[in-house]
Amino acid sequence: MSINTKAYIENYIKIRNKKNNIVPLVLNEPQLKYYNVIKEMYQQRKPIRIIILKARQMGFSTETEAIIFKNVVTHHNYNAGIVAHKEDSTTNLFNMSKRMLEYLPEDIKPEQKKSNAKELVFNNDQGTGLDSRIKCMTAGGKGIGRSDTFTALHLSELAFWEGDKKATMTGLLQAVPNTPDSMIIIESTANGYEYFKEMWDRAVAGESDFYPLFIGWNELQEYSMPYTGFDLTQEERELKEKYNLTLDQLTWRRWCIQNNCSGDINQFKQEYPICPEEAFLSTGNCYFNKENIINRINTAPEPTVRGKFTCYYDGIRIRNQKFLEQEEGNIKIYEYPEKRVPYVLGGDTAGEGSDYFTAHVINNITGKQVAVLKQQYNEIEYVKQVYCLGMFYNCALVGLENNFSTYPTQKLAELNYPNQFVRKKEDQYNNKYEKSYGFKTTSITRPYILGLLQEIVHDNIDAIQDKDTLREMLTFIVNDKGRAEAEEGYHDDLVMALAISYYIRGQQDYKKSERDKKYRDIQEQIDKVFGEDINKIEGDYGDDIVPF
Repeated sequence: MSINTKAYIENYIKIRNKKNNIVPLVLNEPQLKYYNVIKEMYQQRKPIRIIILKARQMGFSTETEAIIFKNVVTHHNYNAGIVAHKEDSTTNLFNMSKRMLEYLPEDIKPEQKKSNAKELVFNNDQGTGLDSRIKCMTAGGKGIGRSDTFTALHLSELAFWEGDKKATMTGLLQAVPNTPDSMIIIESTANGYEYFKEMWDRAVAGESDFYPLFIGWNELQEYSMPYTGFDLTQEERELKEKYNLTLDQLTWRRWCIQNNCSGDINQFKQEYPICPEEAFLSTGNCYFNKENIINRINTAPEPTVRGKFTCYYDGIRIRNQKFLEQEEGNIKIYEYPEKRVPYVLGGDTAGEGSDYFTAHVINNITGKQVAVLKQQYNEIEYVKQVYCLGMFYNCALVGLENNFSTYPTQKLAELNYPNQFVRKKEDQYNNKYEKSYGFKTTSITRPYILGLLQEIVHDNIDAIQDKDTLREMLTFIVNDKGRAEAEEGYHDDLVMALAISYYIRGQQDYKKSERDKKYRDIQEQIDKVFGEDINKIEGDYGDDIVPF
């Protein structure tokens, strides 16, 4: 794409607008935002790879077709592929390209070599012509794109493709060379949790070459109607404050819910989202209060600091502990420990179907989530981080899940961690109970702890501060068999760890510890293990952070 692409489009490209009139294509606000992302990638000589999560009728398909058309008719050997989710959409996109050609001024209109139902090819007369083409295809067709090589691909409404999306995409993506002049645009409205959502999540996490672009309905100026004087609901007041909405925008929102979405607020949020979480409404029956979660994601804070604990471990004890700030650290701290406040730390260890070790720290007085740990594999590193994190939070009560591995709880005991959750374990020989460290997930305890967490989400959602935890809750559903679990392809490590955290609170104090024997014992234990190191965090945070 050359620098003058915008000028070319607005001077030479004509489209059929929503009133069925042929008009010049003048880019609106969302289209300009999208154009500038492409322009920046082009100027940096990067292969253009963008995945767009959109509200309906923003004009991204039209703009993409215009950019592709301009490149095809002004570049030699430029082959473009367009894939739509159904046949009539393929026809509409192809007709759009034909219309752009039809209304192109004669002095710049290229000669066509042939034109069939789904392909435009421009002439290569005696080697002096373009030899470029636009080929339109419908997803679900056998082996589409596998025999082609494309400079550009436009993949429209991926979330609604039929058949094996992953296999189709694998073939198509391999048809585009990874060169600076190449372009792949994926754009779609959301359709629950499926392959497009997986691609979006990977892009957001920086795990793919695609740049994630989200533009909410509120960014399109025409989505506005004269305010009629109605009283705002609590949700509308919160949206107005959060996104600086005008009363005219809220008037349009009410109109759209009633007229375009038959009064279904969830359908509106999926088709006209204001944030990505609204778009990806779970296809299953979400176990938690979905609306509360989405609203909390919009207001939840960012971590105060991220990082990990460093320490010296000789196989017998842990010492010289410090917190090292890291941009992508495994520990997120939202609130530093307060003097004499009791905390609990619940954890879920990696096991069958899970790759992550997780833990949450809860202020046991307020019930607020104050720190989160999430890491992959490596049990001993998990133990070290849990040990240091627990001691940092005033020797927090630690309760770790014991189903797949007892190593973390056993190791904490070997390290003399002084405050582990104790469960009752029946002795099968004499029907007496003995005490065992750690939490055991069973057919009885699992629904109980999830029910407790469900109450927190319903009644006290502001206690949960971590957005990753909240997003994981959105994919925690009740399946067809009535079991509450992560939707296929997603994880529940953070959910289960948080449920354990709230469950174990009963074994910890609910008020500040005074300077009695228990407090002195805890302080002595911290001093014995860490000395003065526990009172210091590396970084410029003003006063040293102390555990009490």
